[in-house]
Amino acid sequence: MTATSARSGDSAAVFVVKGSDPGLVDRGVERLLAELTSPEGATGDPEDPTVANLSLAVAIEEHRAPNGEDELMLGPVLDALFTPAFLADRRIVVLRDAEHLDSSQAAELASRLGEPFAPNVLVLAVVGKALPAALAKAVKARGREIDTSPGSSGKARTQWLSEQLQSAPVHLDPAARHLLEGHLGEDVSRLHALLDVLAAAYGEGGRVTPAELEPFLGEEGGAPPWELTDALDNGDAATAVQAARRLLGPGGRHPFQLLATLHKHYGAMLRLDGSGITDPGEAASLLGMSPFPARKVLSQGGRLGSERIARAVSLVADADLDLRGVVDWPDELVIEVLVARLAQLSRTRLAAPAGARRPARTP
Repeated sequence: MTATSARSGDSAAVFVVKGSDPGLVDRGVERLLAELTSPEGATGDPEDPTVANLSLAVAIEEHRAPNGEDELMLGPVLDALFTPAFLADRRIVVLRDAEHLDSSQAAELASRLGEPFAPNVLVLAVVGKALPAALAKAVKARGREIDTSPGSSGKARTQWLSEQLQSAPVHLDPAARHLLEGHLGEDVSRLHALLDVLAAAYGEGGRVTPAELEPFLGEEGGAPPWELTDALDNGDAATAVQAARRLLGPGGRHPFQLLATLHKHYGAMLRLDGSGITDPGEAASLLGMSPFPARKVLSQGGRLGSERIARAVSLVADADLDLRGVVDWPDELVIEVLVARLAQLSRTRLAAPAGARRPARTP
């Protein structure tokens, strides 16, 4: 969980807890509330958060922005924020699912945030998308942003996991950490509940090895798409098939979604093939992606060459037809055969020219 403040040294009056996973955002809110209600966070002087008042009473009032036909009544939220707390010294107003605010509600809330409401505090929980522009601008000057997202790249997720484990109630040895990261995959929202279970089983501060971790792991989490495409680029059929299974199973992706990922991957190589582009920045501009994945596409396309890129695109197109009933195979088998053949392209030269007639297949 990372935090940024608009004005270093100022006490934040508005907190925005954001992220892509509802469970992680909820946990981020709970951790923030624990911080704000601790002796250090529950200060009677909003201009000096280092001055703690051990007898300060804090009231918490929660609201939720509905998603659908029901409309949030913003009045109670504003009343709670701008009214002194009853039988308490400070009120923390939590608005969950704030991404569902419509433009008029966001504008109304934004217009009021310029008024003083200290020592009360507003906490906005946002899942999946940004706050409306007017509100985002208003909270920037006096807000603190907490990002709970683990990141989309493998490096970012590994870094996020490492940060979470540093403050975990148990200590996982390196082998157990590696096992945990691979097993959770994209399903990182399960991490903290799993750590709590391990702490209950082995005690606070207990050391956990792979053998002690395995009984509590449960079902594998979904694999990120880059795990599949990286395995294909490396010619690792076994890892690629396993990643495909996780994408279809725990990852909840439809076979056609997986085909779309593969079409995008090899289609990007096809667009660069013969273009004469060798610079990752130029490739990124052409493909509409960041330089890092563009560099990988550029490199892999160069290794495969025109013939095998065309063959890969043809295999993906054939699998699309197979999923629509050309062959009487289960969807999972169509995907696994496709993935194995694509991985084979990264290891060997084509045995037949692109466009050759496909041999008859039987299950």
